[in-house]
Amino acid sequence: MSPHSAAALARHDHAAGAQDHLATAASQGRVVGLGRTSGQDGDVERLGKALAGEHAAVFAYGLIGARTTGALRARATRAFDAHRARRDQLRGFIAGRGGKPAEPEASYSLPVVPSTQAEAVRLAVHVETGMTAAYLELAASEDAALRKYAALAMQESVTRSYSFQPSISTPLPGMPSPPPASSPAPSPAQDGE
Repeated sequence: MSPHSAAALARHDHAAGAQDHLATAASQGRVVGLGRTSGQDGDVERLGKALAGEHAAVFAYGLIGARTTGALRARATRAFDAHRARRDQLRGFIAGRGGKPAEPEASYSLPVVPSTQAEAVRLAVHVETGMTAAYLELAASEDAALRKYAALAMQESVTRSYSFQPSISTPLPGMPSPPPASSPAPSPAQDGE
């Protein structure tokens, strides 16, 4: 992931200050044999970054599922299954384009290890926000099918995030928040009249 993309991801979650964890996982998507970042090679690199994010999401939801009960556990299990399916699809896309899919890390740094339902919800929202951002780069592919795939994956992540915590923190989830509006400068007509 480019430094500009990583900085944008870090700015996105200014309230929690923890978005860099999944961004770091996504940036560690190692794909063998890449040299260029355009065309099919660029797609393999973008797919690798999304795959790394999915590896981290599967890890996080495994932890959430192990530490929750009832309806929250059922929702976390559905999310775990969805991310695992996306992970497997991404592996196939990478291999089909001649790349070597990265394997998951043994562990991932998370902003919180949930011990309460509220912390589990916060982690789930963090994961989904991170995945929305991870698929944003893939949406820039020249391949229309990959753009559609990325758009649908972002839509699913935003929907899941909202199901855990029904609030919208940014106008376009996955994008950095706009800078705060500054007060308008007085116009010359207002000063002289």
